[in-house]
Amino acid sequence: MNKEFKEEAAGRTQQIQAVVEKYLPKEEGCQKTVIEAMNYSVRAGGKRLRPMLMWETYRMFGGRSQVIEPFMAAIEMIHTYSLVHDDLPAMDNDEYRRGKKTTHAQYGEAMGILAGDGLLNYAFETAAEAFALEPGNLQIGKALSVLAQKAGIHGMLGGQCVDVESEGSPVTEETLRFIYHLKTGALLEASMLVGAILAGATQGEQKKVEQAAGELGLAFQIQDDVLDVTGTTEDLGKPVGSDEKNHKTTWVTLFGVEQAKRDVEELSKHSVALMDALVVKNEFLTQLMLELIHRDK
Repeated sequence: MNKEFKEEAAGRTQQIQAVVEKYLPKEEGCQKTVIEAMNYSVRAGGKRLRPMLMWETYRMFGGRSQVIEPFMAAIEMIHTYSLVHDDLPAMDNDEYRRGKKTTHAQYGEAMGILAGDGLLNYAFETAAEAFALEPGNLQIGKALSVLAQKAGIHGMLGGQCVDVESEGSPVTEETLRFIYHLKTGALLEASMLVGAILAGATQGEQKKVEQAAGELGLAFQIQDDVLDVTGTTEDLGKPVGSDEKNHKTTWVTLFGVEQAKRDVEELSKHSVALMDALVVKNEFLTQLMLELIHRDK
């Protein structure tokens, strides 16, 4: 990662951090504990990658208004809820994430479930605030619909369902692609697509952005599989080898580490090429997409 990009990315992350923080619920009332658990989960760190992809795509298509902000906060809440539920004993049963105790380990299993539920609901409360910012903007409804679909049964949740059902059984490449496309790709598609929609991109441009984000998602997940084998707990902030421990079929178990690395390279190059084919450009976004794939954590 070059120094200039690193500094720029750190500055962007700080700005996104402030946006997300602005939309977090106040820790008050009789239901204070669940709100504390929600905020603990969001503040546990992370790259703020999805809001960053959303923001950069929005800017690329000429978006300059604050209407993007509630959606940036919402996508981070949805992503965080999925991690909170992923870590639960019934799912991956992880006690640490990003070097910190997971939400259920900190607040108990019941509160972990409720905190995830709370974040998913609050994400849509937050995104709906965009209507108050620009009551006449017809793109807000479409963006909201995309956000809901990509997070639900035809998106991330659907992928998670097939993933859970496939555990401990042999999985084909086709099924694994389906899981990765929905479980990881769908939220990246939502991030970039919402940015494009709110900035007024054409249907054709939206289609290209969605395809590029889908391929980026697949490459991102395969890189995750590689890191689970080659990374260290210190780097990743979570236990390595958890896929093997949970008897999970991954891209690495199907094709080996070297082939997985080649596939990451090929998918990421094609994803960037799709974005480069657009008339509008955003060099930071291109660099960000490449950095995601070549990350070591």
